[in-house]
Amino acid sequence: MTAVATRATAARSSTAWLLALVLAGQFMAILDVSIVNVAAPTMRADLGASGSGLQLVISGYTIAYAMLLITGARLGGLLGYRRLFLIGLVVFTAASLMCGLAPSTALLIAFRLLQGAGAALMVPQVLSLIQITFEGASRARALGVYATVISVAAVVGQVLGGLLVTADLFGTSWRPVFLVNVPIGLVLLVAGARLLPSAHVPREHGLDLPGLVTLSLAVSLLVVPLVLGHEEDWPLWGWISMGASAVAFAAFLLVERRARHPLVPGRLIRTPGMVAAASGIFLVMAAYGGYLFSMALHLQGGLGDSPLRAGCLFIPAAGAFGLTSLNWKRLPARLHRPMIVAAAVLTAAGQLALAAALAGGGHGEPLLEISFAVIGTGMAGTFSPLMAVALAQVAPSDAADASGLTAMMLQLGQVVGVAAFGTLFLSLTPSAHAITVTVLGLAATSLAAGLCALPLLRRRVPAP
Repeated sequence: MTAVATRATAARSSTAWLLALVLAGQFMAILDVSIVNVAAPTMRADLGASGSGLQLVISGYTIAYAMLLITGARLGGLLGYRRLFLIGLVVFTAASLMCGLAPSTALLIAFRLLQGAGAALMVPQVLSLIQITFEGASRARALGVYATVISVAAVVGQVLGGLLVTADLFGTSWRPVFLVNVPIGLVLLVAGARLLPSAHVPREHGLDLPGLVTLSLAVSLLVVPLVLGHEEDWPLWGWISMGASAVAFAAFLLVERRARHPLVPGRLIRTPGMVAAASGIFLVMAAYGGYLFSMALHLQGGLGDSPLRAGCLFIPAAGAFGLTSLNWKRLPARLHRPMIVAAAVLTAAGQLALAAALAGGGHGEPLLEISFAVIGTGMAGTFSPLMAVALAQVAPSDAADASGLTAMMLQLGQVVGVAAFGTLFLSLTPSAHAITVTVLGLAATSLAAGLCALPLLRRRVPAP
């Protein structure tokens, strides 16, 4: 009995270290979305970047990341999750070093695209490894920690970016926001080579190159104009590109119907709760990305806060998100599915309170911090159970495809949220009502996420 207990303890310790390792990689990937925003003005002054060039520096990472996520997931299923995680980590770390040393805007854009490609190879393996390593309640707890990492990384990125730029270490200005990844990446590489399991679920699926090409084209046609549209004053090519993306997505569906090894298998889409959960994840992350971006613009541009103070104001939201993500499973199982819809309503209520707090033109404290905490609680109560629902019935052999699909919906949601609500806010600025109207739009999006989750209330959909 003692030997059995010792082996069980060792197994739990091993899986805990594995989870910490892969989530550290996830943390770096999310961190790099927000940390660069704070350094943007300093980069522009140092490199003489144009507005569109600076926008590509900030968003090139996200474009490559979103476009290649499903590709990274499929490659992980084919070649092994451990191998792809480590390859992605090598590319990400090397690209971070090159970004930190880049002498020009053009090279910095190129290295940011490479960095996003590395993240796209690495990040889908995180969900796949969680999916094949954990079961039942332990999987739900692992997904709760995963959701917490996403929230905390976005806030830490803003705070850490402000600290590093303000410190101007050894006169390096903005460069440490990239270089900070290098020592962390090297430590994770050494640890990953020792801790990550080399075995993976055998796959019979091929790479589906036609599907990869058409999906990448469809995502690129949608994401690029969304990211650059406002900076370029919404030119005609942007609208044509977004229209063409609908055609490309339709072509992708036709290709998938005829594919021998489709990129997104039909049985995955038919998994109970998958479509509703994926749609809800997209809308929750659109509201989340738009909330972080528009509030950062308002706090720094409209209210004159420093990057550090603006980042610190998000701490109540991150703390509430983390606590809820880690503890929602403690509720009775019969409440898990209704909680998703109720949490979406709670998020919208917090956003309405935020609009009221900001209506006077100031910070509206302490209602500001209270509403931030309510929003964080509601978003976590929607997002974390939705992730659990999306993966609850997925077979281990489909873990890679499910991870790629949910990760892509998560990332695309953030891209669309930043583009849509950032454009709304900037288009209304300098009107005093810009942030109020934007936050009301966020509340409507949160309610839409709750509507998407209504099919999950049916008894045939498994509880998370």
